Amino acid sequence: MASLPRKHLFDLPEGVIYLDGNSLGPLPRGVAERLERCVHKEWGEMLIRGWNDAQWMDQPARVGNKIARLIGAPEGAVVIGDTLSIKVYQALASALEMRPDRKVVLSDNGNFPTDLYMAEGLLRSLGRGHELRTPPPEEVADAITEEVAVVMLTQVDYRTGRMHDFTAITQKAHAVGAVMIWDLAHSAGAVPVDMVANNAEFAVGCTYKYLNGGPGAPAFIYVRPDIAETVRPALSGWLGHEAPFAFDLGYRPGRAVERMRVGTPPVLQATALEEALSVWDGLTMAEVRARSIELSERFIREVETRCPDLTLLSPRDPMARGSQVSFGFSESYAAIQALIERGVIGDFRAPDAMRFGFTPLYIDEGDVVRAAEIIEDVMTNRLWDDPAYKARSRVT
Repeated sequence: MASLPRKHLFDLPEGVIYLDGNSLGPLPRGVAERLERCVHKEWGEMLIRGWNDAQWMDQPARVGNKIARLIGAPEGAVVIGDTLSIKVYQALASALEMRPDRKVVLSDNGNFPTDLYMAEGLLRSLGRGHELRTPPPEEVADAITEEVAVVMLTQVDYRTGRMHDFTAITQKAHAVGAVMIWDLAHSAGAVPVDMVANNAEFAVGCTYKYLNGGPGAPAFIYVRPDIAETVRPALSGWLGHEAPFAFDLGYRPGRAVERMRVGTPPVLQATALEEALSVWDGLTMAEVRARSIELSERFIREVETRCPDLTLLSPRDPMARGSQVSFGFSESYAAIQALIERGVIGDFRAPDAMRFGFTPLYIDEGDVVRAAEIIEDVMTNRLWDDPAYKARSRVT
């Protein structure tokens, strides 16, 4: 573990213990300078020549390959661009076309709402009698039947960190002939993922959490290589065309996962992400995972000893949860605001979750103990019980 933490690679405010990298990763050092070069030397001096001379057009695949290493995918199987909602839509639309005779999309009622919203909207637009089923997470495996066209799940629950059995769920989906889509928003950069071994057809994820790509950083999509030349992208944008600058009136899908590109790449955001991913150089996900478990286990012990009013919402077994820990409390929102004012940044998720993320790249054991001490102060002395902390902001 000698290479962890890597605090010197991050621009973190003095006196802040940042336990919210599961929502927005902090700024890696070097990103601001890289963006400045992109703005002044590439956009400013190259102008439109930057698409070729600065290789902007190649960014979605080039950065996708960097992410592929972190999710156990081969080169050429991941591309970035657009938002996670768009990538969910693309994957689900393509998956449904692969099973035209089936009408059920299976998710769970703990999935992140945008995945369910996109599914609802797509199924409504298709108007073919499809049904979205959302049983509790614990009942998903038993709900995978031969009626199911697509199983679409987020591996790590955004509220509690509970993890689905990545291998068993995919195997059961395939056993009944269903297509598998994994949302890796809380997995990529947090837990080891092996898309090749898993054999799922699709995976999607965002890059502004554990991958530190910055607010609004582009999402990614993985398509299993053996189907990448045959899946049809529902959003057939011009940069997913086989030859976009031929300006054909008819659409011809691009090569492999490139067909999942839609519009113009977000060059500034992709540049920030590309630079941010350098903090992973020389690290393995196994190393990161082992250290995150050590940190989260220490945090649970410290908080439960000091704060009996808090209830652990996350699985107690570290192998059954991702890289976050959630505690329940009736005044969770106010308690989080009190903590933030005292330099411990976590976040709140409705209805009652105090959520804390553990990223070993910039969190160490001293941070964990100090955070628990501050949580104890806030809880024991009811510092959360201040009207100022109970006024909800637009973003919670």
